[in-house]
Amino acid sequence: MGQRRTLFGDRARYWFDSTLARGAPALVGWMALVCLAVVVPASAVLVWTDPHAPAPLIDRLAAVWRLTGETLRLGGTTGTPLRVLLSVLLALVALLYVSTLVGLITTALTERLTALRRGRSTVLEQGHAVVLGWSEQVFTVVSELVAAGANQRRAAVAVLADRDKTAMEEALNTKVGSVGRTRLICRSGPTTDPAVLTLTSPATAGVVLVLPRDEPDADAELVKTLLALRTALAGEGERPAVVAAVRDDRYRLAACLAAGPGGVVLESDTVTARLIVQAARRPGLSLVHQELLDFAGDEFYLIAAPALAGRPFGDALLSYPTSSVVGLMREGTPLLNPSPQTPMVPGDLLVVISRDDDTAWPGDCADLVDKTAIASGPSTPERPERVLLLGWNRRAPLIVDQLRRRARPGSAVDVVTDGDEATVRQVLETDAHTGTGLTLTLHRGDVTRPETLRRLDVHSYDSVIVLGQDPAPGPPADDPDNRTLVTLLLLRQLEEAGGRELPVVTELIDDRNRALAPIGPGADVIISGKLIGLLMAQISQNRHLAAVFEELFSADGAGVRLRPAGDYVLPGRETSFATVVAAARHRGECAIGYRSHADSSTPPGYGMRINPPKAERRRWTAEDEVVVVGTD
Repeated sequence: MGQRRTLFGDRARYWFDSTLARGAPALVGWMALVCLAVVVPASAVLVWTDPHAPAPLIDRLAAVWRLTGETLRLGGTTGTPLRVLLSVLLALVALLYVSTLVGLITTALTERLTALRRGRSTVLEQGHAVVLGWSEQVFTVVSELVAAGANQRRAAVAVLADRDKTAMEEALNTKVGSVGRTRLICRSGPTTDPAVLTLTSPATAGVVLVLPRDEPDADAELVKTLLALRTALAGEGERPAVVAAVRDDRYRLAACLAAGPGGVVLESDTVTARLIVQAARRPGLSLVHQELLDFAGDEFYLIAAPALAGRPFGDALLSYPTSSVVGLMREGTPLLNPSPQTPMVPGDLLVVISRDDDTAWPGDCADLVDKTAIASGPSTPERPERVLLLGWNRRAPLIVDQLRRRARPGSAVDVVTDGDEATVRQVLETDAHTGTGLTLTLHRGDVTRPETLRRLDVHSYDSVIVLGQDPAPGPPADDPDNRTLVTLLLLRQLEEAGGRELPVVTELIDDRNRALAPIGPGADVIISGKLIGLLMAQISQNRHLAAVFEELFSADGAGVRLRPAGDYVLPGRETSFATVVAAARHRGECAIGYRSHADSSTPPGYGMRINPPKAERRRWTAEDEVVVVGTD
């Protein structure tokens, strides 16, 4: 076979590439040749076109050399070859020195800018909030901390996570938006290293929040972070308040010990399960939780009421025109919905729901009560419940346990899940502990297939709970909410076919999927990460509220309930909300709001009104509901 003829241009290009591959010396040589190829001809043209240039050729060549030397900073000395050589040598030494100095300065500046970009400088703030870790909760927590500090003259939030500082800042700016006067500071590094934790100045912080991650080893790493924080604060004076959350209750004791005295550790899975069950038993209750936990609405506050000392607690319910009283804080212990005859003693604090801490002003509202409009009949009796549980995850046993605690005899829970052996074993183990008041039945099937749901009489259930999958360990794969969205779409089809709305409670992992969910307006959606983030932010502003929320969300204590309005006021009568409060007081409850049936499909509140003024008047219907703090 004959050899293929190679073009001269290809050979020249190949030879040039080969010389460059020899390293820096070849590159320097080529740069010198290119510079001389440009500077020497240009210098010659300047000399030959100069009318004052010397006539002899040797003098003109010397002028060309001087101009070339000045241009390339090579001196340009003329004379004997030795003088020219020494001039070039000195110029090269000077060039090497200046280049090296410029390189060192450039390198130092680059390293400093890189360190600043990586977030390695110490935060110099006082009373700021420190957020340790990165998860979906970080956006909720930072947003709420910004909202809480909106009225402060100077507020700062420092976030430390083992991520790139620029990436964190971009993500927070995108999802949190404007932070107003609050300074948002990001620092990069592992949260389990005490030396790195000092970058956030935790000793001078007002509160430290440790975020849980949704990974198998998240709780163990959270305990390690708390231990690192304790080491970083060793020898310091007053420690900041610490708020953390674990997934598994087995790690709560260790986390509490690591957090130290005064630290608050939440159980995220237990709280989520309680809220799901409460919403399943009373549709619309998730709207109340959202309002109470969000800084944008009405929140819990602790206020002093020395004028009420010695009087019964029932008098306090109608003593605040624009705030709702729900309990007492006595020596650090919350008493939610105590008996109206409970005497208040000096030092008691009132637990109230108010727009702000300065809007809870006293005023007698007893004259607003219309006693003729108060219903006197018995309360609507509770009946056995049938719950359909679609899907299974690590929170499902907790949900079944919460349903068992409040189950009326004859109640039933039907679980529909795939045939995975581990899942079936968990269901059977949960069934063994449900007790006699609740029947647990397993139905095997894929909840994302239409035939599985068609076999069930979904309209016969009092509530339908749709659970998402647990995120798989390792790198993120499919969105765990994908299957949930498919199931909701099939349930929506069954709603349209049956002409009836299903009481569906949905658990989602990612808040961004809330807008994609094919559900009706005002439906109950539990975003587990968002709710825990809201709860942590609330407690970070007043750690005494941790005991209040623990009681409020517990299965056996006084919690938020939705009752038929006909149990409190006569349907069709127009009366004030103070009348509802008085009626609830007679039943041993604290009324904090209502839900209007006529506005249940109207955003943004979907008929839910929390903490209305006592003087607000409206015409009540049998379909309306009253929001109370009470027991079952």
